[in-house]
Amino acid sequence: MRFMDPDANDHPKEACGLYGVYGSPDVVPLIYRGLFAQQHRGQEGGGIVVSDGERVQSVKGTGLITDVFAKREARELSGTLGIGHVRYSTSGSTRPQNLQPLVARMIDGIWAVAHNGNLVNAEKLRRSYEESGAIFQTGTDSEVLIHLLADPRFRQGSPRVAGALAELSGAYSLLLMTKDCVMAARDPWGFRPLSIGRIGDAYVFASETCAFSVTGATHERDLEPGELVIVDKNGLRSHTIPGPPVARKAHCVFEQVYFARPDSTVFGRNVHLVRVELGERLAEEHAVEADIVCPMPDSGNSAALGYSQKSGIPLNFGFIRNHYVGRTFIMPVQDERSASADMKLSIMPEVVRGRRVVVVDDSLVRGTTMKRRVIDLRGAGAKEVHVRISCPPIAHPCFYGIDFPTREELLAARGDVSAICDFIEADSLGYLSEDGLLAPFENRGDYCTACFTGDYRVDPSGATGKLSMETDRLLFNLSAEA
Repeated sequence: MRFMDPDANDHPKEACGLYGVYGSPDVVPLIYRGLFAQQHRGQEGGGIVVSDGERVQSVKGTGLITDVFAKREARELSGTLGIGHVRYSTSGSTRPQNLQPLVARMIDGIWAVAHNGNLVNAEKLRRSYEESGAIFQTGTDSEVLIHLLADPRFRQGSPRVAGALAELSGAYSLLLMTKDCVMAARDPWGFRPLSIGRIGDAYVFASETCAFSVTGATHERDLEPGELVIVDKNGLRSHTIPGPPVARKAHCVFEQVYFARPDSTVFGRNVHLVRVELGERLAEEHAVEADIVCPMPDSGNSAALGYSQKSGIPLNFGFIRNHYVGRTFIMPVQDERSASADMKLSIMPEVVRGRRVVVVDDSLVRGTTMKRRVIDLRGAGAKEVHVRISCPPIAHPCFYGIDFPTREELLAARGDVSAICDFIEADSLGYLSEDGLLAPFENRGDYCTACFTGDYRVDPSGATGKLSMETDRLLFNLSAEA
């Protein structure tokens, strides 16, 4: 059996965090703190667009949101409404033109768009507009929405934005903005989270509720799948995006397993408590005699706690994480991810020496980082190493916003559990079952599990590769070097 490049990293990669505000005297510090709280969702770059009701201003840049807001022009921003974005690219390269929010001048003024998710029909829509003479500036799927909004077919409709959104297929949570209005929308399947909050009379929107607490906002509710919310001087209005009814929702279960911060409420459930329950069920399904349970920090912490509580095996910290290295899954270049993965964790020999160790992690995508960790544990004197994963084997690609689009990247698509266990050199390996994964959720049929089962709720046949819309390679290379 042939496995992946040993420099690959284990974890899945996801796209983007959103934060928007309408009706605050100064939205800039609120959006900064809201994006900072969601930095785990993307570290390639970020941006903010604000308006005082007349003038629209925008600042974007690569790196962390602290780097973006350190720019002189960012300190000069002011406004009463605005939207912000932190990015991990699942569509388009890392060149600056692809940073969001995207801003465009249309016949009726400035529009800005910030997107989390992946559109499976973006290339088809783009080709149609290009054949009609449209010019695209980015390699992202999000830009097709700019052209839909500018299209006279939808510009003359009511409500205009809902008609444009009905043309999209795939996963999207969106914030949109004009000089005097903020809008928020979720696709009819509800793949990605998006919530509404309040700060006094101001409305706020965020991908994760953890961004509300740091900005003093109260969580009012989640946007419904297929809902478009418009906030302006007349207050908040809700519209339904037109289209055929969706029989089953498709909430991304990986938001609960890995992506979201533990202190967020996602799809109605606290993330930490869900992960603890997953760990408990993992202990029931894959018990083993051992001396300590060690989480793979930080994403394995909650599941490891659950495993320890259910099994009675003491929890201890065999790995210590250097938090200044960052989350390696968001780094776009493979050698950067690999070097960072090795830098961010160190072994505690005093904890693992002579002991039978259960390592709990949230997922196993490529397996090579886990292999290195198992070898490191043995080198530090661990007597046995048993690996437990709090989700099922990932055997199918995702087309809705997770950056592992080919089966060749997936370890579980190339061998059974026994072969994977041999590859990572563990004494045993246990994955949580699909039933165990969905057990914490009341409406378990409303969760997307396509990466485990291959059951795609939205036809992915129109989906293309991450760089498929980077049509001008010379422009791409020059921009990347710049």
